[in-house]
Amino acid sequence: MAERTTAASDLLVQGREAYRRRAWADACDRLSAADDLAPLTAPDAERLAVAAYLNGRDEQAVRTWERACLAFHRDDRTARAVRCAFWLGVALARHGRHAQAGGWFARAARFLEEAAEDCVERGYLLVPRGLQALECGDHEAARAEFAGAARIADRFGDPDLTALARLGQGQALISAGDPGPGTALLDEAMVAVTAGEVSPIAAGLVYCAVIIACRETFDVHRAAEWTAALSRWCDAQPDLKPYRGQCLVHRSEIMQLRGDWSGALAEAQQACAHMAAPTADPALGMAQYQRAELLRLRGAHPHAEEAYRQADRWGHPTQPGLALLRLAQGRTDDAEAAIRRLAAQADGDRVQRCRILAAQVEIELAAGGAEAARDACDELGKAAGDLASPYLRAVAGAARGAVLLAERDAAAAEDVLRAAWATWQELRAPYEAARVRVLLAEACALQGDHDTAALQLDAAREVFEQVGAAPQLARVDRLARSVGRARRPGRPGGLTPRETQVLRLVAGGATNREIAATLVISEKTVGRHLNNMFVKLGVSTRSAATAYAYEHDLV
Repeated sequence: MAERTTAASDLLVQGREAYRRRAWADACDRLSAADDLAPLTAPDAERLAVAAYLNGRDEQAVRTWERACLAFHRDDRTARAVRCAFWLGVALARHGRHAQAGGWFARAARFLEEAAEDCVERGYLLVPRGLQALECGDHEAARAEFAGAARIADRFGDPDLTALARLGQGQALISAGDPGPGTALLDEAMVAVTAGEVSPIAAGLVYCAVIIACRETFDVHRAAEWTAALSRWCDAQPDLKPYRGQCLVHRSEIMQLRGDWSGALAEAQQACAHMAAPTADPALGMAQYQRAELLRLRGAHPHAEEAYRQADRWGHPTQPGLALLRLAQGRTDDAEAAIRRLAAQADGDRVQRCRILAAQVEIELAAGGAEAARDACDELGKAAGDLASPYLRAVAGAARGAVLLAERDAAAAEDVLRAAWATWQELRAPYEAARVRVLLAEACALQGDHDTAALQLDAAREVFEQVGAAPQLARVDRLARSVGRARRPGRPGGLTPRETQVLRLVAGGATNREIAATLVISEKTVGRHLNNMFVKLGVSTRSAATAYAYEHDLV
């Protein structure tokens, strides 16, 4: 018996130390082993519940929080019992077990009522009430609940509740259409998190909620900044299971925007694998949708379709991505029917609505529905104005330019598209900027400026090759053939403007590296231009190409 007691004591010391180091798997294993030898006290059971939750052992976390809550209550430690019930309810709600979560929140409220104790936990129980009001669209009620929680947090000096209350207040303001003050409150909550003032579970909740709020306001700069911070926080806790998968999805989205599609796809696939085992994470559908989007954009349509199916299986909307996939597959009628059904719905999700509208413009124009495309474009433009988001303004500008092109107003389209392109450049979004270049090429060609159109297509092609956007490369090739047929005669060998620039530099004795530096392109792209140039000119060496350049007065 003495040996058993000593072993349990040693395991408890080791488990507490692992907990302090945030080594969640080790803490969980050692505290569980100690529990097998002798039942844990309520405080140690609470530690075990937290460690189990953060290590992805959700069922063990639920069972252990229940034990800790009831043990604290038996010991007349009402505040600690309520705290356990609160986190238990949060864990249950996160996995969609809302009835059970509500039951524990109600039990916690009854504990406080019976004890008549003035404690900070009263503020914690205002948080689920605020979230429920937010879910119902009652922004004023939500703000009132979170403001009450903030007052209690300030009175007791509780950093976790302060962060959660500021987060809720910010979310309520953003949902009510006041993103400026709302974002300021989110930043305030994040400052406490990044300073290490907030416990791990609360920190993870704030990180993920703030990044989602940034997505809802299309604030890509802030989303990228906080995603990087979340990545560092997750990396500092190798055993962390919740939040890591969602972090990978957010990282994938940022990498996609920055033009690193291979990295983005790898992150999305890692997120899917991470969240699929041992028990599925609620954000798995988000990861599958992100994976589907990247596969669609790269032209891997069968794999994209399967990923959309997986996203649907895990409860994530498959639109508008699936409708855009149908368009890419040539099933325009199916794409149009799906997007019109979605557009007709009064959806309160602003992010999803804007994505649907942007997709509707593209699909309607392909289907010949110019009037419907213009209506969607007008609504998208209004949303961009309301949110004052550069990202959404660029999306709306590209859509407006496409509609104007369809109406053959090339000059007006060019003005709008150049502004959209400049914004995408500022946002460091090469693929989106390249798609606008394609539209600019069409606008220039309509105005008879085929040389500028060819330059725009060359620049777009380089980006599409770098990211692996096969469908857009095919589109550029089709347009380039059309522009090439219409261009003024006089450019020898049918060279594009970019190929002519490369030929002049080759004739001047520049190496591939020097050409790449001069034209601000990759050496791989220089090599591709050389190969195309050699084929068109019927030569096989740089010397022969140089001779051709001199013969045709290109240098």
